[in-house]
Amino acid sequence: MMRRVLVATGLILLALLWGGPLMRASQQDFAAHMAVHMGLVAVVAPLLAAGIAGTRFDPSARHPVLFGPLIASAAEFVTVWGWHLPALHAAARTDPIAHAAEQLSFLTVGLWVWTACLGHGLAGGETDGRSRRAALGTVGLLLTSMHMTLLGALIAFAGRPLYTHGLAGLHGTGVDPAQLIADQQAGGVIMLLGGGLAYLIGGVALMARLFRDSQGEGTMP
Repeated sequence: MMRRVLVATGLILLALLWGGPLMRASQQDFAAHMAVHMGLVAVVAPLLAAGIAGTRFDPSARHPVLFGPLIASAAEFVTVWGWHLPALHAAARTDPIAHAAEQLSFLTVGLWVWTACLGHGLAGGETDGRSRRAALGTVGLLLTSMHMTLLGALIAFAGRPLYTHGLAGLHGTGVDPAQLIADQQAGGVIMLLGGGLAYLIGGVALMARLFRDSQGEGTMP
């Protein structure tokens, strides 16, 4: 029952993110754009992944290499950092096709990472195998937390506008640079706190599970 609730909640939030006012605001406001991004990878994706982890719908058991936590984390690194290069980010903010590709890629890599890490970390089986999967999942989530935190910090503390096409395109060339920087700083903080903390919490939770398993194994007669 709880798994169904997790999946249903994730799908409802996905519909709200993609069909709600936040998505419309994201075309002009960088902070709103980042909020949608973080909603996909740090809220919707873990809810959906937790709902299917260890079930017959979990692809990590059938394709353990493709859904290896480190491979998934590397794919998310390339995707997230790539779309935040100024040129690609500008395309996503101005071209509907690029914007759709960006949103789908964020959801895809988010699901990939969380499914790989939770599927490995929560799957059943022998204690040694489960502990190894939990360890790999922990590393994958902590690595993702690190690069999300780093990118968020770089954006927040850049000190100059990196993304000028949103507000500038809406209001013309007379936008105050301080306004652009403030919008950019807010977006960076959203990534730093939302993305960094979500993956950190997931990694710590799997680490705690690994510790409990090792303690339980140690107390067995």
